[in-house]
Amino acid sequence: MTTPGIRQRVVGGLSRDVLVLGLIAFFVAVGFGVLVPVLPTFAASFGATDFLVGMVVSMFAATRLATSPFCGWILDKIGGRLTLAVGIFIVAASSWLMGEAGDFWWLLGWRAAGGIGSAMFTVSAMTLLLASVPPDMRGRATGFYQSGFLIGGMAGPALGGLLTRISLVAPFRFYAITLAIAGLIGLTMLSSATTHADRPAHARATPRPLRQVLADTRFQAACVANFAQGWNSMGVRNSLIPLVIVATLGLTPTWTGIVFAVSAVVQVIVLHPIGHFVDTVGRRPALLAGGVVMAASIAAVPLSGSIWIVMALMCVYAVGAAAMSTAPAASVGDATGGVHGGTPVAIFSMSSDVGAIIGPLAAGAISDVAGRPLAFAVGAVFLALSSLVALRMPGGRPDHSAGSVASADPDALLSED
Repeated sequence: MTTPGIRQRVVGGLSRDVLVLGLIAFFVAVGFGVLVPVLPTFAASFGATDFLVGMVVSMFAATRLATSPFCGWILDKIGGRLTLAVGIFIVAASSWLMGEAGDFWWLLGWRAAGGIGSAMFTVSAMTLLLASVPPDMRGRATGFYQSGFLIGGMAGPALGGLLTRISLVAPFRFYAITLAIAGLIGLTMLSSATTHADRPAHARATPRPLRQVLADTRFQAACVANFAQGWNSMGVRNSLIPLVIVATLGLTPTWTGIVFAVSAVVQVIVLHPIGHFVDTVGRRPALLAGGVVMAASIAAVPLSGSIWIVMALMCVYAVGAAAMSTAPAASVGDATGGVHGGTPVAIFSMSSDVGAIIGPLAAGAISDVAGRPLAFAVGAVFLALSSLVALRMPGGRPDHSAGSVASADPDALLSED
């Protein structure tokens, strides 16, 4: 008889929990993507200025950042599965109420509430993901999880555009429904390891003290990489590349959607092989290569002069982004041992949020004062810096022996190159 808490490998070595989390990620991303084309327009319908519209967009990330430090404590109190479901239901409720908002300030308030739930979901989902697989599967598990977000994110904006033909409120209700489905999937399909004996062998080790995790070079490299990712994703890719395509190349915004869609497809395609590389070759070479590839490609975008070169550069960028979305998360799992990683995962998540909040403001200011090439170059510097920090990590593949990660010396955890 199988203990309910033990996660069974069912597809390609991935556990049931990983597959469920990937499905949840898809539903969350589809709903979130639906709001992309409508949220600024809906806020403007209340007479909001461009600054206030930007506040609605950034408030979600700001409350995520403020809530993340408490997520580890919440995880310890009510468990990962319930934290995930409650977080998703909070975002679902806030989305529905945003559609019912009678003025701008109610819209802003409900948007802020959604950030609280998003922080709970993000931290608990990554904690559950890292705990549900052994060290040698963390790269592939993270890749599968990220694929759910990417596929949902590609479908969402197009669907959102169609829903706006019904009404401006329809996308908010659709988002709430998809999130409610995702929360129910989490509650009913994720396994529940309530006792120490129920947990997988690799997740029964003694948790490492937080101070040891913070001092671990793998954790430090992961956080720097996540900050660079947040800065470049929101501050450069999402904010400045559309301006390059429309203002510099003189094309319509449709081309921005095409470029982003093509690069997203490339990233989905390469996520699995890169996840395998992360697990079999090592986290450090993936971080080194990912940072360099992303830095070189993003810095070249404002100098390209052709939409086809921009598209090619963004496809190259997508390959680096696949490495930078799998190796850092796997490194966090190595540093914590995948055991009670709520607080470290929250810090890891916050590093991306800080980059996503500061990046658009700083990149926009640099672009206004000194030109877009310098704004792109600054983002590239942060990516290159993440590669330099990764040089301090131990090399080689993760230790496959279950339970040894959490208590061992970091430099002894990975076999030397």
